[in-house]
Amino acid sequence: MSSADEKTYDVVVLGAGSTGENVADVVVRGGLSAVLVEEHLVGGECSYYACMPSKALLRGTEAIEEVRAVKGAAAAVTGEQDVTATLERRDSFTHDWDDSSQVEWVEGAGIGLLRGTARLDGERTVVVTGPDGRETRLTARHAVAVCTGSDAAVPPVEGLPDAQPWTPREATSAKEAPRRLLVIGGGYVGCELSFAWNALGSTVTLLQRGDRLLPGAEPQAGDAVLASLRDRGVDVRLDADVTAARREGDEVVLTVDGEELRGDEVLVATGRQARTTGIGVDTVGLEPGEYLDVDDTLQVRGLPWLYGVGDVNGRRQLTHMGKYQARQAGAAIVARAHGEQARVEDWSPHTATADRAATPAVVFTDPQVASVGLTSAQARDAGLPHRVVEYPIGSVAGAALFADGYEGTAIAVVDTEREVLLGVTFVGPAVAELLHAATIAVVGEVPISRLWHAVPAYPTVSEIWLRLLETWRG
Repeated sequence: MSSADEKTYDVVVLGAGSTGENVADVVVRGGLSAVLVEEHLVGGECSYYACMPSKALLRGTEAIEEVRAVKGAAAAVTGEQDVTATLERRDSFTHDWDDSSQVEWVEGAGIGLLRGTARLDGERTVVVTGPDGRETRLTARHAVAVCTGSDAAVPPVEGLPDAQPWTPREATSAKEAPRRLLVIGGGYVGCELSFAWNALGSTVTLLQRGDRLLPGAEPQAGDAVLASLRDRGVDVRLDADVTAARREGDEVVLTVDGEELRGDEVLVATGRQARTTGIGVDTVGLEPGEYLDVDDTLQVRGLPWLYGVGDVNGRRQLTHMGKYQARQAGAAIVARAHGEQARVEDWSPHTATADRAATPAVVFTDPQVASVGLTSAQARDAGLPHRVVEYPIGSVAGAALFADGYEGTAIAVVDTEREVLLGVTFVGPAVAELLHAATIAVVGEVPISRLWHAVPAYPTVSEIWLRLLETWRG
């Protein structure tokens, strides 16, 4: 191997999705050199197959629903959604799956980029095989960050792998609405894409193995989303047991509770699995296919030069949390590279404490579900002294102005000893924009006595905060 095929950087990052990009950006800003290794599209899942295209598919329906909910304005909606234009708008956000603008950003940020498949080859060493088969050996002076993400998990259903199922990649990049779509899984992805394709013309059947949708959320959230899906004509089946699948020509056939269901496509939305197979983790004593076990600075336990950031560690598989982890890990790498100790206490510049205590999330269904921190069930399971406070959002003047017949619920989980918020959930139209105030309150552990002085403007939906506090005080 010639010297031209050997390169050294301070930090080598496997995966140029949003997580990897942020790790590289932080360490370069901290005075280190970094290279990204990517075999597919720079920008990763979020940009091309997840957050951006899925929300683009949903936004048109959301806008129409908002107008139809306001008497007077509703008269302006005289037609149906233009599906072709919606798909074209979706494609504009993915740049037609062209990553040249992201590559331009990487280069402008002073970050190296190497195209190809990467595998670890012992301590601080990464071997990259380029599209032409040529190998490049990278050595990291300080750290290797594995930001390879996750893949859709296909459940062990007989025949399902051979039935050519859609994963979220195919579901968010499809060029037309399938006539009949079968969806396996009633979590975030399954619910959002059931809403999206139902609104774009598909007949959708949603199959959930458990007894409610959005099982990790407050029960009121799953109940509201279930009712809304059924109102829209989605055939939602709870406690559904999918035991077999097969392809018959252009049809997919699922056996569900002894009944055969037929569709044109089947979407599998039953969770994720770590993308750690084939990347050489076995050369440093780790198990391929397993999530990387990391501490709060995202350092792999027992390997002080190796970091697992984003989905690959299984802590919080959300784009914004991957970016957050990247910022924290990048700061820790920079500190250690400069001979400093990374601070490992909660809420330090180097720890991803919010993974455990204050993860925000939004389900972009109608109604939306926006939550941060602990649910009532999680607080109970953790043995924390708490009280749950609820209030109907539709009773707030701002909500009544926003939409005629507004229906929604706000749920606060309050630590009764410290009198701070452990978690907050909002269920209702357009509640996503209420979430960051709740996130700040939870992260800051703002006492209820001080929150009482945070006066919401009238008449805004944010007045729900006052009503929750009044309910707490009794």
